Amino acid sequence: MEKAELVEGKVDWKGRTARKDKHGGLRNSLLVLGAFAFENMATIALAVNLVTYFSVVMHFELSEAANTVTNYVGTSYILSIIVAFLADTYIGRFKAVLISACLEFLGLGLLALQAHYPKLKPPLCNIFEPNAHCAQVSGRNSAILFVALYLVAAGSSGLKAALPTHGADQFDEKDPKEATQLSSFFNWLLLSVCIGGVVSLTIFVWIQDNKGWDYGLGLSTLAMFLGIIMFASGLPQYRIHSVQGRSAITEIIQVYVAAIRNRKLQLPEDSAELYEINKDKEAALEVKFLPHRDVFRFLDKAAIVRSPTPFETPNQWKLCTVTQVENAKVILGMVPIFCCTFFMTVCLAQLQTFSVQQGATMDTRITKSFKIPPASLPIIPIAFLVILVPIYDQVFVPFARKITGHITGITHLQRVGVGLVLSSLAMASAAIMEVKRKNIARTHNMLDAIPMFQPLPISVFWLSFQYFIFGIADMFTYVGLLEFFYSQAPIDLKSISTCFLWSSMAVGYYMSTVVVKTVNSATKGITRSGGWLAGNNINRNHLNLFYWMLSVLSLVNFFVYLIVAMRYKYRPQSPEVLSGSNVHELQNVNDDQKVEATL
Repeated sequence: MEKAELVEGKVDWKGRTARKDKHGGLRNSLLVLGAFAFENMATIALAVNLVTYFSVVMHFELSEAANTVTNYVGTSYILSIIVAFLADTYIGRFKAVLISACLEFLGLGLLALQAHYPKLKPPLCNIFEPNAHCAQVSGRNSAILFVALYLVAAGSSGLKAALPTHGADQFDEKDPKEATQLSSFFNWLLLSVCIGGVVSLTIFVWIQDNKGWDYGLGLSTLAMFLGIIMFASGLPQYRIHSVQGRSAITEIIQVYVAAIRNRKLQLPEDSAELYEINKDKEAALEVKFLPHRDVFRFLDKAAIVRSPTPFETPNQWKLCTVTQVENAKVILGMVPIFCCTFFMTVCLAQLQTFSVQQGATMDTRITKSFKIPPASLPIIPIAFLVILVPIYDQVFVPFARKITGHITGITHLQRVGVGLVLSSLAMASAAIMEVKRKNIARTHNMLDAIPMFQPLPISVFWLSFQYFIFGIADMFTYVGLLEFFYSQAPIDLKSISTCFLWSSMAVGYYMSTVVVKTVNSATKGITRSGGWLAGNNINRNHLNLFYWMLSVLSLVNFFVYLIVAMRYKYRPQSPEVLSGSNVHELQNVNDDQKVEATL
């Protein structure tokens, strides 16, 4: 066996060093993509239709239903940090995925059982009737609902944290060919989401609305089961990240503690005087060495040697290596980018909640006998992305790569910036469409019409513009962020790094809840409806003003991001790990990645 065939840092399921000819690669990553498609098939219908389930079946008020959904989605993202920590440090990414998938399967099954048995939910009641007094779910039934819901959230968080990273582990970043495949993997990851979404938003949503929630949730449970089977079947062929049993997060924290302790010390003029372990004695760790950079110099104080201790192991809470410090700098440098992405998710949350309620008041007929469920509207941008993603990956990226020299065509941060601009345009489009919808309701004296029973004479496809624009924004921003965080993070923090994206979305969903409540509170005394978004009658609300506000704030957020992105410098890749003919080719790629991101 030639040494070149071995994949450093990866093992097979029996703990032996993984081989390129037997483990990982593009073929085995397809199993990961398939599992991700099944997971999204099971959950996307929930994300867009749960607000209807909470309001129509569980009898929540509209704004309360919207906030419950955003809190659930936000929790599913924020919990990913915990799972990522465990996956990187203790249990490994493969086990983290498998355990999380089983939790999600149990949660979906419990939701399906509650939807099936009448005793586990409130009595039937039409919440849209002006004089209706519908009993909201409470007591034991409420506990069942939220236990099941947050089991799904916990499982989904684990899959978001570990599944994309495990898929990326199937490629060797030091191999130029596989590095290109890795870039494509993140694009195909979005495609797998879209394929799962197409099925979820058509078949699953239609069954939920027309055949019953028990059937729809039962299908979601089945899809999750199939995803588990597909993922587990690849175990003998996977490249599995070797867990070191130590916490990379702890090492980052040690840098800050040591820097604070050494804050009064003077930095040496020559950075070579900063502490680093002897590379000759630690050859096995050579892949982890990083060169010193003159950024965030205050952290360099963590590597100041107070006194020579050649025969003693230093206290890592007082003295850190240059590589440790550089890893901390990388994470700190990504924080401003992370913070600038919150607001796009605030906008996304409105498309999953209030836009669905808009659609519920409109004419949903495609033919005389067939109606599209309002929650299926995201099928429009997703269907478009199924076509656009392969074109972007196979046509645009190679073309742009020839011009820019970047392995990804355009830089990650340029890609994110495009998406942020498009999110502002999507909210502006949503505001314009809401004005049009309300004018129709006012003109036909239907402001108090009961949704679904008395639809407005305006096609629901008018809402497709906002979904279409935001769908393209998704392709640029969220995939760009996922790849950006993965490529920039230290090797032992890959799962944690992808959680930057999920955590940013979690904060965005929680911010949505705060924004909705704040707007309602601030406008309570100046509107007849008791707030821009108050009550169950969306025709009497001022959703158009809310959308305009989000559009303006999104644009402001983009300009802040522009300043942050232009100051960011991509992490240098260490050429020391390369050997043979790969050095020159990959070094060119690394040189490109050192270029400062401009938009």
